[in-house]
Amino acid sequence: MKIHKEGHNILIRLSIILLVINAIVFGFLPSALIITGIISVILFLSVLQFFRNPTREIVIPDENVIYAPADGKIVVIEETKESEYFKDKRLQVSIFMSPTNVHVNRNPISGTVNYFKYHPGKYLVAWHPKSSTENERTTVVIDTGDAEILLRQIAGFMAKRIVNYLDVGEEVEQGTDMGFIKFGSRVDLFLPLDTEITVALGQKVKGNKTVIARLKQ
Repeated sequence: MKIHKEGHNILIRLSIILLVINAIVFGFLPSALIITGIISVILFLSVLQFFRNPTREIVIPDENVIYAPADGKIVVIEETKESEYFKDKRLQVSIFMSPTNVHVNRNPISGTVNYFKYHPGKYLVAWHPKSSTENERTTVVIDTGDAEILLRQIAGFMAKRIVNYLDVGEEVEQGTDMGFIKFGSRVDLFLPLDTEITVALGQKVKGNKTVIARLKQ
């Protein structure tokens, strides 16, 4: 199993802490070592699976197809006003990531990064209506040449750090890593109103595998 680079230091530190705890237990209460050992293994494997990074290459990139930028469940499909960048109406599609999902965020389409901004904020639960405007978040706009797509990584109750690798002016390739949200939350997409949505509410999606929408040609 491939582990994402964001998990390397966390897993090393966790291993050291667990080894120290088990060494202390062995020294003072040997009879409890089996219990603490089992708990340690379960905890380590739980964190390990969170940072898994399955290889998912897009075989045939398509400039008109928008792939899921994250694993999770579709929790919002609606027309709404995007007030940070576009300041007009867009189609919003939101993906909620539970702690058991892969948490790598991927570029859903190729293009040029026209806008990037990090917003410090609260840690409301990801499904809270105000989480997209009040929580810690990043906003990225990718210009395909024919349309602009806005992506917003949103931290939630458990997520305490958002990582984003993009810079303004950078050329990005569809399917490559965009970032990572440590311990879960949500990714919102804001699309042109004439975009064809190809997913449904409640549907489970996979990054680089599920087609979220198709841009009008």
